[in-house]
Amino acid sequence: MDPHEARARLENERNDILAMSRDLVASFEDIVDGVRDSNLDDEHDPEGNTIAVERSLVSSLAESAAIRLAQIEAALGRVEDGTYGRCLRCGAAISEGRLSARPTAETCMSCAGQPREDGR
Repeated sequence: MDPHEARARLENERNDILAMSRDLVASFEDIVDGVRDSNLDDEHDPEGNTIAVERSLVSSLAESAAIRLAQIEAALGRVEDGTYGRCLRCGAAISEGRLSARPTAETCMSCAGQPREDGR
C-alpha cells in the first residue's frame, strides 16, 4: 500500500476513533449523571439492563477504542519510519489484501497464526 494512502486511511480511522471516544465519554457521564440523585434500585428491576451493566459496556467500548487508537498510532509510526507494510517478525511484505482489510496489521499472514513470544 502506498505510504500516502496508508497515512490517509489511518488518520481517517484515528479521527473516527477519537470521535467515538468522545461520544463514549459523554455517554458514560450521562449514565452517571442520570442516577446521581436517584434512589433507583436497578439491581432488582426485571426490565432490561442494570445501570452497572450499561456503565460496564460503555467502559469496555472505551477501552477497546483506546487499544485501537494505540494500534493506529503505532501504524502511523511505521509509515513515518518506512517500515509500514513489513512484517515485524520476519520482515516479509504484508499483502495488500491484509493491509486493506486491517491497515494496522503488524505481521504477515504466515506470522499472524503463530503465537507471539509473550505467549499470546
